[in-house]
Amino acid sequence: MEIPVYDSSSEYAIGVDVGGTKINVGIIGRNGEVVYSNSLPTLAGEIAVDIRITTAISQLLQWAQDNMPLLKVRGIGIGTAGQVEWESGVIRHASDLLPGYTGTPIKSLIQNKFGMPVQVDNDVNVLALAEKYAGAGRDAESLICLALGTGIGGVLVDKGKIVHGQWGGAGEIGHMSVDYRGLPCICGSRGCLEAYASGTSIAARMNEKLKAAGAGDGDEPIDTRETVRRWQSGDAAAAAVMDEAFEALGAAIASLLHVFNPQVLVIGGGLADIGEPLLRRIEEETRKRAMPSFLSGVKIVPSSSGNHGGMIGAAMQLWAYE
Repeated sequence: MEIPVYDSSSEYAIGVDVGGTKINVGIIGRNGEVVYSNSLPTLAGEIAVDIRITTAISQLLQWAQDNMPLLKVRGIGIGTAGQVEWESGVIRHASDLLPGYTGTPIKSLIQNKFGMPVQVDNDVNVLALAEKYAGAGRDAESLICLALGTGIGGVLVDKGKIVHGQWGGAGEIGHMSVDYRGLPCICGSRGCLEAYASGTSIAARMNEKLKAAGAGDGDEPIDTRETVRRWQSGDAAAAAVMDEAFEALGAAIASLLHVFNPQVLVIGGGLADIGEPLLRRIEEETRKRAMPSFLSGVKIVPSSSGNHGGMIGAAMQLWAYE
């Protein structure tokens, strides 16, 4: 199979979004437009992740050969679950959702296989690039992205570049403590934002309250979605859990504004689907805690990248780091 001709000046790149259950891959234009995309199961634990990534890219290139034979691309961008040593493109650590992935030199493997430049970063980091180059942060030089999902991820962007830190781990906002005597966290610390405001923690806290009140015994545990539904319906226990989550978010965001002084703060992840009620409460709690001078001019906005955000942001690495 012939591959599209590599051209460093091309207006197109390949974006790959690697998750625990599926891999999304697409041909992406420099303004974030998706020319074509495909998805296939990761099959983690059955087949090595790097082999599935290679398969996804090969299938994409086969489609391009058949349908866009003159296509040229400037390289391949990969956004992946797990901790990434950014410069080397080696997976520093991956959870049990991707067994055997820790230590994989994914950048060099894919670069050698396809003979073109490859950039690799954490999946939450590349979501921030989608917002910076093709979304809500397009006009901002400095922005922070928060991904509120099963856990809480965070990204700092300065002058269009992600702040990576020593090896790529900067922006671990979910493990920023909002109460140094607070709840124990899975990371070993106490009072982390993730212990109060992640989807996992919200559901756990709700089930704890139901159990303490003598309700829910023998029933299936309720999930985050149901907790949110009850909160919006006026349920007192759900309101207490969500109030605590919003207060923790307000404390964390106020501190982030004080430390980084961004122009835009983007809220994404599954919890962002709550929409305006979520943003309103986050703004209220942040306003109680942040200095007015640091609130001035800051926009707190929902993510605009949608389901293709990881794939788009992965491709944007080819322009962000040229």
